Amino acid sequence: MHSLIDLRSGRLAGATHVKIAAGMVEFPQELFELADALESLDLSGNCLSFLPDDFSRFKKLRILFLSDNRFQCFPAVLSQCPELSMVGFKANRIVEVPEGALPAKIRWLILTDNQIKKLPQSIGNRLQLQKLMLARNCLTSLPDEMARCINIELLRISANQLEILPAWLVKLPRLSWLAFAGNPCSQGLEVEQSLKEVHWHELQFSCQLGEGASGVITQARWNETVDVAMKEFKGNVTSDGLPADEMAASMAAGQHKNLVELLGKLVGHPEQKSGLLLALIDKDFKNLAGPPSLLSCTRDIYADGQTFSLSALLNIVDGIASAAVHLHQRGIMHGDLYGHNILINQAADCLLGDFGAATIYNNLPDSSELKTALERLEVRAFGCLLEELLARLNEIDRLAYCAVVSQLTALQQACMVTSVERRPGFAEVLAVIEAAGVKAA
Repeated sequence: MHSLIDLRSGRLAGATHVKIAAGMVEFPQELFELADALESLDLSGNCLSFLPDDFSRFKKLRILFLSDNRFQCFPAVLSQCPELSMVGFKANRIVEVPEGALPAKIRWLILTDNQIKKLPQSIGNRLQLQKLMLARNCLTSLPDEMARCINIELLRISANQLEILPAWLVKLPRLSWLAFAGNPCSQGLEVEQSLKEVHWHELQFSCQLGEGASGVITQARWNETVDVAMKEFKGNVTSDGLPADEMAASMAAGQHKNLVELLGKLVGHPEQKSGLLLALIDKDFKNLAGPPSLLSCTRDIYADGQTFSLSALLNIVDGIASAAVHLHQRGIMHGDLYGHNILINQAADCLLGDFGAATIYNNLPDSSELKTALERLEVRAFGCLLEELLARLNEIDRLAYCAVVSQLTALQQACMVTSVERRPGFAEVLAVIEAAGVKAA
């Protein structure tokens, strides 16, 4: 984090990355002294409502964050920034995105938690767009021109006012991670509410285990006998959607050996927050991968030199495919089927977690074609995971089991074909993996 004093004293001369949160109500003109070098600018957490008309002087700027400010209109001047590819305006007051305002090279656009009622038709001209975050706005429809955005891979449209999913949406050739809970089109399903209620006073808390976009996970002892993990929801919108929808999907998912076990739901929180009680996972479980970086955009980051044996790879993909079959049989799209949401141990036992982007789609209009297409979208996410693991298969097993590797490679390619309807379903995916496991045994 930098300060205005740093900026005004000249200490930031030549800087390529600048981050300032100082309650600013006007754009600091001193930043233009860095225009020839600046590549990343983060002015989140200020009180800005407009950008200067000559903002396009930042010719090298690639990344711009202006979250938690007071913008009411997406600044049209950003369309004149030639290298700008990532823009974040989360939690502003944006009502309007003017026609032609989006940068020509935009890949990653974050407009979460605003008041946008309509997207510009010109968004269909932004063909490099891969990641689009629109949760918690006021959208009643999506422009048909978006059908031309064939490179969109991740789309968050939860907590809007969408009555239907447009037909072209489930035909986008690269769409893999979709969240649309909290819209009229996804509401109305009765979720099983028989989950055991656990009162706040029954828990004795110890250490924090982790924190995500939607909540904080803390280790606790239940009734002084059982060690558990409690996920306390933060109570506001996340980049994926609403905590209430995550809770509903978590409860609807039920039990499966490759899902984190759900024990109960929290009641009696002193601040009226909601929460879920989860089985405490053994400490030897670690995240399979790290989340995407600003550079990788939609693909996970793995540790340098990380490799997998064929037996470990098969165990992971078998478990995740089995969990996906279970979820889609219940009409649930995970929405975030990624390596960074998978926990594995030394034996390559795996658990799929984090339902923050999940959508219950059983209550969609009785269209088997639409529901099948939603499953096939998530199959592509599985294909991405399989591709990443195959790329990290150790060379000894790659040579020793070339026939099995070829079979898995063919499966991975089938999962990622551009024609959504030609992809296999998860039951077929699981059958192929099990057959490959028999060959490798």
